[in-house]
Amino acid sequence: MSALPWLHPDRVALLDAALRQRILILDGGMGTMLQGHRLDEEGFRGERFVEGRDHAHEAHHDHPGCDLKGNNDLLTLTQPAIIRGVHEAYLEAGADLVETNTFNSTRISQADYQLEHLAHELNLEGARLARAACDAWTAKTPHQPRFVIGVLGPTSRTASLSPDVNDPGFRNVTFEELAANYTEAAAGLIDGGADLIMVETIFDTLNAKAALFAISELFRERGARLPVMISGTITDRSGRTLSGQTAEAFYYSVAHARPLTVGLNCALGAADLRPHVQTLAQVADCFVSTHPNAGLPNAFGEYDETPEQMAAVIGGFARDGLLNLVGGCCGTTPAHIKAIAEAVRDCAPRALPSIDAAEAA
Repeated sequence: MSALPWLHPDRVALLDAALRQRILILDGGMGTMLQGHRLDEEGFRGERFVEGRDHAHEAHHDHPGCDLKGNNDLLTLTQPAIIRGVHEAYLEAGADLVETNTFNSTRISQADYQLEHLAHELNLEGARLARAACDAWTAKTPHQPRFVIGVLGPTSRTASLSPDVNDPGFRNVTFEELAANYTEAAAGLIDGGADLIMVETIFDTLNAKAALFAISELFRERGARLPVMISGTITDRSGRTLSGQTAEAFYYSVAHARPLTVGLNCALGAADLRPHVQTLAQVADCFVSTHPNAGLPNAFGEYDETPEQMAAVIGGFARDGLLNLVGGCCGTTPAHIKAIAEAVRDCAPRALPSIDAAEAA
């Protein structure tokens, strides 16, 4: 894969230059911002999906329909102004890179809403919305170019573990099915103008390997590639992913993909995530990223860590030379991202261990 030329060499050059100069800022939580709009079922459906089915798709004309509230990715099509507004808010807060609203834009995840056929369209339009926002802000701040991260979420299934405690050998998804899902989604992200592809919130490394295989084959088919970001999730204070790996083991399991960045996000707040980020900073020969939650959820499932509290912890990460990219996940807002950006502004980025960044990309 590394032998292929870059699809957008000028953008890659800008990104590489920025990574060498400073710690770059990722955006914050998309879901957190969408919850603030308090959309009801009608708000999620819009005109095209009234009655809970896709009136633009022939196979759905006689579809019984279902509830669509909670399908945040669908808002890319039904409420694009809201999604564009979230991107704009994070860019205004100082984000260098924004993530597409495509965390659940695979056939597997959209099957929960009987909208599997939307997978490519959701990724395509999600990337286009983020691209338009980034281009507008790059025009405003040419000294600070902005980049689109095309997001591939983990799906709602796991290839390594059985969903049935009484049948440990059972699997409800295959490697091939995951790869097909990721291929379709990644194609939409590329067609929509993403600058990078991020396989994120990885709780099962086998799922991630399916995604990385799919991306590699898609790049080979198209004869060009994008930089790849990989971000796992330590599911609890055990210090392991759901499929049982430590941060170090996780890194060595995915290093063959020669990612631009490897990192950790979600599940834990910054303070609890620190030792695992530190491990990655010690072993990774590529750039290191993290976008933690705003602390651990409280009894109501909400996040209480303020922008100032979170920025203070992450500022320590930066001063200790652990970071190249940092942002926020669940519970974070533009206020969090602005505070984090200010906290790391004067800190040097983590130095790569005697390897050229272009080779690590």
